[in-house]
Amino acid sequence: MSDNTVNDSGRGNAVIYWVAGALVVVLMVVGLVAYRGAEESKDADAKADQFLTVLQQAGVEHLPSRDQVVRVLGDDGGSVCEDPGNALRQATLYSMIVNGASGPGMRPIITDSLLLRGQLAVISVYCPDELDDVKDYLDDLETDDVVRG
Repeated sequence: MSDNTVNDSGRGNAVIYWVAGALVVVLMVVGLVAYRGAEESKDADAKADQFLTVLQQAGVEHLPSRDQVVRVLGDDGGSVCEDPGNALRQATLYSMIVNGASGPGMRPIITDSLLLRGQLAVISVYCPDELDDVKDYLDDLETDDVVRG
């Protein structure tokens, strides 16, 4: 018969725990130093103010706060300005302006022009070089004043 007794004083495990703990602390410090997501720049604040002015001139009653705009759009427009005229973004927009049915019953609708003004406002402030491309495919949509206030 074999004797499988382990003569461990726990010292080997303690070294592993200390090394793992130190590694976690180092990674936390590196993560805190490298995190830049909450930084607000003057450019982001200025663009947010410009965007809110455009919305206010368009007659929007319930404006978001400047902090909300800065967090969502930053100083470069966020995901809105990442190739806004590509086919996937167009398909996403088209899928949102339908009658609400699914499958073979899904049909496009005549949407209100107000729906598209917000998108154009973001693009005009944050990525004006893309504005003509977006207007080209939005002009193909049939809109009307269908929402009554």
